[in-house]
Amino acid sequence: MQTGSAEDIREQNRRDDGTNHRLSETLEALATDESRERISVRDIFEAMGDRAFGALMLVFALPNIIPTPPGTSAVLGAPLVFLTAQLALGLKPWLPGLIADRSMSRLDFAALTERIAPWLAKAERLLKPRLTGLVGHPAEYVVGAICLILAVILTLPIPLGNMLPALSICLFSLAILERDGLFTILGTLMAAVSVVVVGGVVYALVKTLIFLVSSALM
Repeated sequence: MQTGSAEDIREQNRRDDGTNHRLSETLEALATDESRERISVRDIFEAMGDRAFGALMLVFALPNIIPTPPGTSAVLGAPLVFLTAQLALGLKPWLPGLIADRSMSRLDFAALTERIAPWLAKAERLLKPRLTGLVGHPAEYVVGAICLILAVILTLPIPLGNMLPALSICLFSLAILERDGLFTILGTLMAAVSVVVVGGVVYALVKTLIFLVSSALM
């Protein structure tokens, strides 16, 4: 198990065969680091190093897959819009202090990690570097553009407008983390389904609104 500062964790992630440790292991390392009182978004950002895009996109998208209190998607969607725009433009990941300094106690973080790490580890076992042309340049810019559209949809108050886009972003995030082009394909398919479903919901809402207005004017 890894413990220590973000720099130590990042260095451990590159040791031995030169490969990066997976996100689940990095989260567990942060959760078991007793030298910390709190864990911030910045800590995850620094620990993941050059894989920060995939890690942070997953961290902000994952909670939207499950039912959450109203307004949660708008709060979590804003950082996603920020990150995916940078990915689409080919910029290095960066977050303003207002977002990067958000934190929770290490014990709360450890409890959260304990719940999600096993599921994340199962997903990671399915991942491996393949079809890497779909996760490298310039394909990564296309992925960023798709995720940006999904992140914008996620922030809007649309029924069913958060779960499917969030799932698609999670698939793209895993693809970026493990250089797995197959998950890029799965993310693209889920993105198409998301747009169709959300488009259908918006169409139905507009038709209903027009009907109600027309009925009121008659």
